[in-house]
Amino acid sequence: MSTLLDLLGASVIGAMVILVMLNLNIYSSNVKFSSDSELRLQQNAKTLADIISFDLRKIGFGKIETAVITAQPKKISFYADIDLNGVVDVITYQLSDSLAVLNTTNPRDKILYRVVNNDTSKGPSLGLVDINFEYLNDKGISTANLDSVKYVNAEFFVESADMVKDSRGNNRYLFTYWELTIKPRSI
Repeated sequence: MSTLLDLLGASVIGAMVILVMLNLNIYSSNVKFSSDSELRLQQNAKTLADIISFDLRKIGFGKIETAVITAQPKKISFYADIDLNGVVDVITYQLSDSLAVLNTTNPRDKILYRVVNNDTSKGPSLGLVDINFEYLNDKGISTANLDSVKYVNAEFFVESADMVKDSRGNNRYLFTYWELTIKPRSI
């Protein structure tokens, strides 16, 4: 009888150890996926910031008059010799609607359109859900006067393409925010 109890007790303890190991394995897999998703999210935000800042630094390059054409919270248009060929180009950045992105499960992500001389190039979504531009004068105060724009502040709101389980087991999209202020050299 005691042998039977010993076997039963050992089986229960063994089953508990196996369940703990399986739970630990599942937890570590979820943490790794979440960590990888957070890294990818930060890389996407950095990539978007690099793309925007590259062009925004060139606002007014090769243009003597007013460099900024459109200064809206969701759209910016400006003059710049973007490709250094001596011809001043018109560059516009604006967001698509969320229906333009088809390859992710996130219903809020959008595509950042970069239009150069009416030639639209669709950029990657990279999880971008919103963008805000703010235009500042030489004192750092928000302005609507196109002639007095000296700085452009861009805010990016980026979410993961797929849902990730949080520590409570709830599915959610990871979120990050990136802000940069650019002082174009030519204005």
